[in-house]
Amino acid sequence: MQKQDIAWCPGCGDYPIRTALEKVLRMLPVPQRNIVLTSGIGQAAKMPHYLPCSYFNGLHGRSLPLAVGIKLARPDLTVIAVSGDGCHYGEGGNHFLHTIRRRLDITILVCDNKVYGLTKGQSSPTTDLGVKNALDPRGNENTPLIPPALAIVGGAPFVARTFAGDPQHMEKVFREAILFRGPSVVDILQPCVSFNKANTYAWYRERVYRLEEPPKDRYEALRLAETWGERIPIGIFWRDEQFVCRQGREIFRKPVTEEAVARLLNTPCIMMR
Repeated sequence: MQKQDIAWCPGCGDYPIRTALEKVLRMLPVPQRNIVLTSGIGQAAKMPHYLPCSYFNGLHGRSLPLAVGIKLARPDLTVIAVSGDGCHYGEGGNHFLHTIRRRLDITILVCDNKVYGLTKGQSSPTTDLGVKNALDPRGNENTPLIPPALAIVGGAPFVARTFAGDPQHMEKVFREAILFRGPSVVDILQPCVSFNKANTYAWYRERVYRLEEPPKDRYEALRLAETWGERIPIGIFWRDEQFVCRQGREIFRKPVTEEAVARLLNTPCIMMR
């Protein structure tokens, strides 16, 4: 991998997330060439640029359609979609729900800093009520999404939350999510040191606690996933061991050429020139 300058603020929560994810990717029982990351637009969406793997950096909110397409075309690949809360839950919110429905073996990692960091601090879908920022000086008046609960209700068979300030916990959760056969969702509590002055490292450390074991009951999982405030659980909320993953299939059995595309479309192909 060619070394690149990392374009994040000093102290950004993306740094420990990147470090933990790189460790896990290097230790997976999967060849590096068979790991593909997709992302959209945003600070977290830069993550694949700084990791030793193949990646496709797409449009804002569109990392999941890319992941679905790759998994359908190459079911042998390990596919991970990583972006921020704005990308996955905002612009890509519909794709988030329908990617879960498609039952493919895709890992969804969400760097949830509760703010649009790339565009300088607007409230995001997960910004807490009343939190003020430069573009919302009266405080956020919109009810925040609760992503783990949304994922459980949507049918995700693996749902977890972890914290950027707990590297060992991140590594454990990332590994289990990636190795799980089916759509797995990990919401990562990530402080934004530049634009979110409410949900800081210190704020989280006073509140987060580790779950010992995943709940066996889906309703208990949902209750824990919705817990927020003075006590915030992190860990695996739901793991459905009976889940049957949809099997992809090889659809590109021959090299894709201009002639093949032209025959398929029954029209001259100009897009590949």
